[in-house]
Amino acid sequence: MTPETSVLWNRRRDPLRVVRRDPSPSAAKRSLQPLLAGQRLFEKPYVFDGTEGKRSLGEIFGGRHQLIVYHFMFDPEWEKGCTGCTGYVDALGNLSMLNDRDTTFVLVSRAPLAKLEAYKALKGWKVAWYSSFGSDFNYDFHVTLDENFAPVKYNYRSKAEMQARRVRNPLGEEHGLSVFFRVGDVVFHTYSTYARCPSRKSRPREVIDVFVGPGHGFPGGTDS
Repeated sequence: MTPETSVLWNRRRDPLRVVRRDPSPSAAKRSLQPLLAGQRLFEKPYVFDGTEGKRSLGEIFGGRHQLIVYHFMFDPEWEKGCTGCTGYVDALGNLSMLNDRDTTFVLVSRAPLAKLEAYKALKGWKVAWYSSFGSDFNYDFHVTLDENFAPVKYNYRSKAEMQARRVRNPLGEEHGLSVFFRVGDVVFHTYSTYARCPSRKSRPREVIDVFVGPGHGFPGGTDS
């Protein structure tokens, strides 16, 4: 995501923050329409490592139109994933109802795939998990905070704003949840939430109500 499109997305997101708290079908339509009517947001060719090999962002949609990414904290130097993120995934349960609503849910972390797969096997999880190691994905979505790569920003606050709020150590790995929508080969970033918000939406029904919408239909139709 270029700086210009990042600014554009934030400008469009801010007026929708209240709307996204309303899970009604009409609110879902209001939140999607202005975003999908905008210009293409993704031109950067992110590449992810998965069990099926190298995949682009569009490919990890799994043929569906909506993608939900949980940014799982797992630094490349760590041997185990974040305990809080682990608790979130443990609470997810059966995600098949998301698939039934044309939505794919995946985990993405910066640690190499071998470490992710080893931890996944240890926990007995079935959810797809991709490594963003070597790409800008975590930095662009402000879930790896490193001033050597990008200005520090988390939960829509700059480093100075976080320090003013006495947020501890605004550096390193952070967690969050991002939602993407695909129309043909064009991918849109429609929503991201950070800090405590993702942990409040760990059951599939809660994820559907907030990120998919209870009507589980997409305004204006889509193409494959």
